[in-house]
Amino acid sequence: MNKVNDMQSRRSFLMSSMFAGAGCLAATESVANKKPAAKSAASANPLIYPVRPMKAELSRELTVAVVGAGGRGYGYQGYGKKFPGTMKIVAVADINQFRLDRMANAWKVPADRRFHDYSELLAASANGKLADILFVTLPDHLHYDATMKGMELGYDVLVEKPMAQSSKECLDMLAKQKETGRIVGVCHVLRYAPYFEAMKSAIDRGLIGELMCIQHTELVERIHTSHSYVRGNWRNSKIATPMVISKCCHDLDLINWFIGSRCSHVSAEGELRYFIPKNRPAGAPARCTDGCPHEKDCIYSAIKTYVKRRGWTGPLDLPPKATDEQVTKILAASPYSRCVFACDNDQPEQYAAALRFENGVSVAFSYEALSPVGQRRTRIIGTKGMMEGGGVGFRLTDLATGKYWDWNMQIQDIPGYERQGHGGGDYRLVRDFLQAVDKRDPSMLTSTLEASVESHLIGFACEESRLTGKKIKLHG
Repeated sequence: MNKVNDMQSRRSFLMSSMFAGAGCLAATESVANKKPAAKSAASANPLIYPVRPMKAELSRELTVAVVGAGGRGYGYQGYGKKFPGTMKIVAVADINQFRLDRMANAWKVPADRRFHDYSELLAASANGKLADILFVTLPDHLHYDATMKGMELGYDVLVEKPMAQSSKECLDMLAKQKETGRIVGVCHVLRYAPYFEAMKSAIDRGLIGELMCIQHTELVERIHTSHSYVRGNWRNSKIATPMVISKCCHDLDLINWFIGSRCSHVSAEGELRYFIPKNRPAGAPARCTDGCPHEKDCIYSAIKTYVKRRGWTGPLDLPPKATDEQVTKILAASPYSRCVFACDNDQPEQYAAALRFENGVSVAFSYEALSPVGQRRTRIIGTKGMMEGGGVGFRLTDLATGKYWDWNMQIQDIPGYERQGHGGGDYRLVRDFLQAVDKRDPSMLTSTLEASVESHLIGFACEESRLTGKKIKLHG
């Protein structure tokens, strides 16, 4: 573990600056140990990267069938409400009646286009598609089946990540896409966030010279961890996928996108040390709602998280203006009331991986799942410069002169980007996917199925390395 600890120390860094400005670049140019120039350097800032409008330019309104009307599916359907005339939900499937009705009622979907299982919607498509597009926002283990059948039925498909549960399934999906010629997008939404787009643009334009290495850490906020990866749907790698895939395929996708080369080999370590039975306090019941004597002092108390703070309540499907008593009753019957030390979770809380790419670029990647904040920290080093940022703004420093330029765009103040998830990436993904389908041009979509396969292969190789203790070679 010494090497891993060393690697984690080298990767640990803190973004050194905070930026100001609204709706535009806070363009700053400076030299180390000197005051910033009085004259604005906005016109000379090489990081200026125009943000594209959010509304899709289409020849007609596209129709969409949604399988999986939970958080992600419901989130994407909102694009059509925000931009009328771009897309319309015409069929919905979900096993949860509350979620099915919520989405179907919002779009006035007729009764014969409301289905209680995704397989029913696909069966009803046997004699003809119900829509132009199929949104697959089901639990992870159903992505493969629904996407494969959707392509066979003639749908263009937008599938939530992770696209599948094994490398073989990913490659099978790619083969099916090539066979059918359908446009298939994967919801790697961070590619569409202006922050990461600006980083990618700086790399591609050679602003840091030849890319040499990347250090990237994802800090997963502790309650996010307990909600999703200890109590929730992604708690067990055998039920969903390993956390390096289910959570961090976003990060691996960004890394692969930045580098633009295939990964050669990986080596990874990580373990589950905290959320385990031996750390369960004496006398703690199986559920926080059963009168735990430690509830007042436990920072992972389900009562604190879901009842008192009303955080992360989406999966509970609460009625409007629910009382504390109602929330507690619903919580008690759900997996989210369980003691975090008495769950069937197996996802590591810490993870460190070393990646080597075919073009020589090296990567130190890690995630930490007990963080007080949720954040992605990235440092990218080239032969002429370095970029580093913490998810909101980033700084590019010129190695020769010491000059630096800051990127900080207040995304929430840009029309169309207000209150958007993943830094504006969610709706921008939908926008680009709709345009790709409308124009029959997959090049308008950066996260095609083909482009997304590599990051999944990297993730599965990392998990194989973690479990076997071996360096894993990709691509034969």
